[in-house]
Amino acid sequence: MSRRHERRAARQRRDAPDTAPADPTAPPSPASACALCLRPIPAGARASRHHLTPRLKGGTHRGTVLLHQICHSAIHARFGEAELARRLADVPALRAEPALAEFLRWVARRPPGFHAPTRRARRR
Repeated sequence: MSRRHERRAARQRRDAPDTAPADPTAPPSPASACALCLRPIPAGARASRHHLTPRLKGGTHRGTVLLHQICHSAIHARFGEAELARRLADVPALRAEPALAEFLRWVARRPPGFHAPTRRARRR
C-alpha cells in the first residue's frame, strides 16, 4: 500500500463515526444524534465530525462533534474558518446563529437519513 493510500485509510478511520450500528427499535442515544439539528443519525447515513475550533486555527481532534453531513456542509457554506474560530466555537452559538436558523427549521422536516448537495452562500 502506498503512503498516500495509508494516509487516506488513516484519515477515514479517524473521521469515521465512533458509534456502532444501533438497534432500529431502540431510542437514539446521545452519541448517535446530530449535535446541531438533534435528529438521530441512522446507521449508513452520511455523517462527519466537525471541529469546533477549525484545525487551521489551532483546533484539535478532541474538540469535535458528530453531525449529519448536510448539517456540517451548511455550517461551512455559511461561515469562514476565522468566524467559526472567533465566535462560533460551540454548538449553542451555532444553533443561535440567525444564518443557520432557517436551515435548521427546514432540515427538521426531513427524515434523519436525508442528504442533498449544499451550495455555498453568495456572501460569507
